[in-house]
Amino acid sequence: MNKQFYINEIQTLFDDVQRAKIFEDQKMMTDAVPLFPVSEINAEYEKKKGIEGFNLKDFVMANFDFLGAKISIRREDHLPIEQHIEKLWDELTRTAYEEKGTLLKLPKPYIVPGGRFNEFFYWDSYFIMLGLQASGRTEMMENIVENCSYLIQNVGFVPNASRTHFLSRSQPPYFSLMLDLIFETTPDEKIYTRYHDTLEKEYAFWMNGEESLDNDSSVKRIARTKNGDLLNRYYDADNTPRPESYLIDIEDSENTGEEFYRNIRSACESGWDFSSRWFADGEHIQTIETLNIAEVDLNSLLWHLEKTLATSSGLLNLAEKENYFTQRAAVRRQMIDTYFWDEKTEFYKDYHLKKHTTTPSEHIAALYPLFLGLADQKQAESVAKNIAEKFLYQGGLVTTTKKTGQQWDLPNAWAPYQWLGFKAMKNYGFDELAEEIKSNWCKNVERVYSNTGKLMEKYNALDTETIAGGGEYPNQDGFGWTNGVYLKLKQN
Repeated sequence: MNKQFYINEIQTLFDDVQRAKIFEDQKMMTDAVPLFPVSEINAEYEKKKGIEGFNLKDFVMANFDFLGAKISIRREDHLPIEQHIEKLWDELTRTAYEEKGTLLKLPKPYIVPGGRFNEFFYWDSYFIMLGLQASGRTEMMENIVENCSYLIQNVGFVPNASRTHFLSRSQPPYFSLMLDLIFETTPDEKIYTRYHDTLEKEYAFWMNGEESLDNDSSVKRIARTKNGDLLNRYYDADNTPRPESYLIDIEDSENTGEEFYRNIRSACESGWDFSSRWFADGEHIQTIETLNIAEVDLNSLLWHLEKTLATSSGLLNLAEKENYFTQRAAVRRQMIDTYFWDEKTEFYKDYHLKKHTTTPSEHIAALYPLFLGLADQKQAESVAKNIAEKFLYQGGLVTTTKKTGQQWDLPNAWAPYQWLGFKAMKNYGFDELAEEIKSNWCKNVERVYSNTGKLMEKYNALDTETIAGGGEYPNQDGFGWTNGVYLKLKQN
């Protein structure tokens, strides 16, 4: 029996389970594997649910398998941290050759983040690859690239994660940067030509709809400004509660606009779920307006994709395409300067598509133009000053300057931005600041590991006596991108 299914195939049962809160974590039911054909489970449920004494949890446990829903890593021996991570790579490796529950089949083994995340995640995988590179695990790096390519070729994009309910959104487009990592590890330009078609397909996904777009309007992931310039935004086609946070979304949606769920889902495509970055009032999730925002990180990553496509086109002697993508990258570089550089604060910010101005949120995604070498030296100096004064604490770089209780806000420090910060500062010669970022965060990771034997999803940068919190679920351990960034930073 093929045990793959889509949540909407058990919608009534799923809705009842999530509303009844029979699991502490709503992700549990999305990761369940049906033990019998879904049609039979549905029929049985309809027949039994009205009978006196019916127990919903017992019914679910009898009809679904929950093994592997959460990864628990317990080890008696307290190894040195690098040795612990080396063991973790094997423990976090999965081989999903079959479709099981909501899990998508992938052709190659991959690394999962850990904790409640027992599937392949897109942007996590880039930061995991940094550690695999440091560990000399080139084959697994290549596997990750191959899995991304498989998804782009077969789905049209890399979904948020490898489950059926993520087929409406992607995550920050890191595929072209993954190819750079492979090239850095084994310098062979064939890596770009081999995946040229994949790069083009991913680009088509992000640019879908640009031809028919009027000035001052948006469609899917594309927006045209009132001046006729193209910018990209995060987007999700579905306007329904997220299955993995079903009841949370329903409860949050009271007294909100008609596209509340789509705004929530679009923020998830960014990886920043959730942050004051997306809130109109800077405080409350009910005011989320992701769809009104073009993001500095996304547009910087798409510039890199355009540059990579120009490179791969050139290597294949496709002169017309090379010129096309070179031109597109040049225009986007200019647009990043025009729309995302805020002269008043001398900092990169997101752009509000309706208000025609930068958003007020100060956030760490301002690092992207420096990470990718898009900023000039003067801009880089101003960004570095802002980073040192407002974002760097004793436990690492925080994501925003606001404390809201959301996990992508103060006081949390996330692994990806420690690497982006370190590399961004190195790119422009701010070596001392780069070393401080590295040292502060690595010491925080080492302290928590020493106390708990765990590597966490995120860290508290302000109070290094505690573990980070906030968000919709407890802080997870494992943890893919923390392991990757820690090893890579220690190697540099």
